[in-house]
Amino acid sequence: MIIYIILILVILQRLTEVFIAKRNEKWMLSQGAYEVGSSHYPYMVSLHAGFFLFLIIEVVTNHKSLSPLFPLLFILFIAVQALRIWCIRSLGSFWNTKILILPDAEVVRKGPYTFMRHPNYAVVCLEIILLPLMFQAYFTAFCFTLLNVTMLSVRIPIEEKALRDATNYNHIFQKKISES
Repeated sequence: MIIYIILILVILQRLTEVFIAKRNEKWMLSQGAYEVGSSHYPYMVSLHAGFFLFLIIEVVTNHKSLSPLFPLLFILFIAVQALRIWCIRSLGSFWNTKILILPDAEVVRKGPYTFMRHPNYAVVCLEIILLPLMFQAYFTAFCFTLLNVTMLSVRIPIEEKALRDATNYNHIFQKKISES
């Protein structure tokens, strides 16, 4: 029963994020933004939808129970969700599920973005591992971790190139590297 409650809450969270992303997309496009990497976006959406589908199938068909480490994994999962919210709030109107580039915009350098370039992707990676492990869905954890790493190996270089070409991204992160 707990898996269904958690999954419903996570799916509701994702739907809320889609609403936020659509609202932010509309604003960014009105400011002159453009999308890059649109060819891989449907695959990313399919990956995330497939993740939830396979997780449910693996748990239900194999009668999986809570992991003995569930309390620890759940606390980590909640911490990851807090980091997700911090990412979204830090980027504000710039947060999106698509790669939208607003030429000459100042790159956001606050919140978790002061510590790493792509904290939201770290959140997704951790979630794809933690959520299945809470319910002993090891096949889903393994397969979708590999699929997600593959997706991010395509997505992150596209995003970084677009940010370098159209914003102060290179300057901000070069400066950040030289400060450390």
